[in-house]
Amino acid sequence: MNPEYQERGYFVLKSLFSPAELCSLHSVLQDFHSAWLRGNTEAYQNGVLNSAYLTGPRYLGPEQRLLLFQFIARRRLMDVLTTVIPDNPAFMNTQLFFNPSNPQQRNYWHRDVQYTGLSVAEQKLVLSSSNVVHLRIPLTPELGLELVPGSHRAWDCEEEFAVRTEQDGRKCFEDLASGQAVALQPGDLLVFSANMIHRGLYGLDRFALDILFCDMDPDLLKYTEPDCLPDAADLHSLENSVAFANTRKLIAANP
Repeated sequence: MNPEYQERGYFVLKSLFSPAELCSLHSVLQDFHSAWLRGNTEAYQNGVLNSAYLTGPRYLGPEQRLLLFQFIARRRLMDVLTTVIPDNPAFMNTQLFFNPSNPQQRNYWHRDVQYTGLSVAEQKLVLSSSNVVHLRIPLTPELGLELVPGSHRAWDCEEEFAVRTEQDGRKCFEDLASGQAVALQPGDLLVFSANMIHRGLYGLDRFALDILFCDMDPDLLKYTEPDCLPDAADLHSLENSVAFANTRKLIAANP
């Protein structure tokens, strides 16, 4: 286990990718985003600030999807992943993060698990029982994220919980003394636990790809769309297909 991730819940690898490596990826993501905006104009205007399921067939053609699969499955990225999920990592999803249409829109503290319908008691158990990890790849300079170090293993203090869940008159966009801002540049890789308290920082020309991986667990992979996975032919063309193969195997066993 990466010691920094184990202690803080996140780490950054600076300049992991060259501009040339990101050029084709950026082009595909721009095509996806343009098509997504055409189909989701109202949602975007109503405050949505990320899209998902980029590797599916709805907005991209076969060649573009294959480029995404190849980027995700490159050995360099999978070597990083196995430092945080060493046993049977599984591909979960992709997300594209951008600025809200309203520049005055506030950001918000959250843990991803709070949107799963689990009770607070069940959410607390998740911190010690399951792993969901974001690998963020910025395509433009961005203010990044603000994270609460160590919160991937420790439950909220009183102030954090009140702000995050808007209790006692607090608001989810209020600053937290425990937050640590992490700015990013193209080529960087931010690895962070979805279980931790975090919020996106809007501004600049935010345009970042998040690739989500998790334990090989049916309860986690129920959020994965089968048509977002490579088919057998594409799978065999990938540099390191283990995360995709694990997800395909589990979904096939739990139809």
